[in-house]
Amino acid sequence: MKQRISVITLGVDDLEASLKFYRDGLGMQTEGIIGTEFEHGAVVFFDLQGGLKFALFARDDIAHDAGIAKTGRSPTELTLGHNVATEAEVDAVMEKAIAAGARLVKPAQKTFWGGYAGYFQDPDDHLWEVVYNPAFIPEE
Repeated sequence: MKQRISVITLGVDDLEASLKFYRDGLGMQTEGIIGTEFEHGAVVFFDLQGGLKFALFARDDIAHDAGIAKTGRSPTELTLGHNVATEAEVDAVMEKAIAAGARLVKPAQKTFWGGYAGYFQDPDDHLWEVVYNPAFIPEE
């Protein structure tokens, strides 16, 4: 297996509400919900850097597709990191997420390793870390 991830999919309870949070609240670009003509097929895709796709898919439909039982939410299973170029940008992204309906988990602050970061949860409790790491400044 090559060290590559092509799609990151978040399981959500309400696809419309999650679309609104990510598209309207955070300003992420998408064509909206597609695949509604298929039972268990409605999905939202966002194009990210380097060809990576970010998707939203109903938790019920993920369970159906994978052939497993739907389980409860577990925000500590995975975090999504959003690296930015400055501490001020961390604050701006955190403010935008909270205004869009995210729940503040940990206010942005200096980290023990020399960076600056904070955490929020989206409407489905997915944990996002917004981080300025001087060793990993993103290319714009």
